[in-house]
Amino acid sequence: MFVFAMSLRHLRPAQQSQTLSRMALGMLSLATGLSITVAALPGVPGSAALAQSQSSGVDQPALSVEAARAAANRILTAVKSRDANLRFSQFSEELKGVSSPSMVAESMRTQPKLLSWTLLSVQGGLRNTTVEASLTTSMGKRDLFIVLNPEGKLAGYHLDDTDEAPSVVAKRFVTALSSGHFISARSFLSLPLQKEISASSLQARWQELQRQTGEFVRIRKVVVAEGGGDQRLVLVNSDFNRLSDSLFVILNANNDIIGVDFPNDPIAPKQVR
Repeated sequence: MFVFAMSLRHLRPAQQSQTLSRMALGMLSLATGLSITVAALPGVPGSAALAQSQSSGVDQPALSVEAARAAANRILTAVKSRDANLRFSQFSEELKGVSSPSMVAESMRTQPKLLSWTLLSVQGGLRNTTVEASLTTSMGKRDLFIVLNPEGKLAGYHLDDTDEAPSVVAKRFVTALSSGHFISARSFLSLPLQKEISASSLQARWQELQRQTGEFVRIRKVVVAEGGGDQRLVLVNSDFNRLSDSLFVILNANNDIIGVDFPNDPIAPKQVR
């Protein structure tokens, strides 16, 4: 269970609403294990933070700068070629467990084409290494953070969504969850939160939610409930086949997701009158 308390003071209006009270209770509850949050880390500037997602290489050191750059170039070459089998082969074992070549191919079809890239900084941790890259795509320029395990395999990634609307990021996150693309869904989480939440853990939380609500049907609407300071709360109202409820998504000023609260007490289905 990964539950971390975070400050909600920037999300509270002058008069506390029932919605925010429910969110606070959900965030601090240790009973369900469905809340995903991370405390603000001092000195960590959002997306550019050093990332160390979970890795099987416990006793292996992080990659050298040269090896990390070479691995990042291999991964981006596979993305550019849109070769799903090659792309899948570059996943860490943990990521392979929640994906397949066909899922990679499906995801690639929805993404803009990669035209070129420039590798920027390389940041090493105890085991994993993060490479920052500037991408030129068919939809414009994007900054990407690639997390590599000691074998040079992809352990996670994060795209800079600073220029996107918080509602768009939250909707894309839930869409990725509901379609079973847990690697893509995890990429919307901030890099510090990705250190604590693996793709398989995210999958387990979504499956646990659907055991209570039934299968996901659709997103009904997305509402930015509160904002201010460096945090934003977005409610993603969704229909499941047993009931409807809202998922609470908290984003920082860079539109990185720093907290997710799945309903721990879903609204019961109403009787037919």
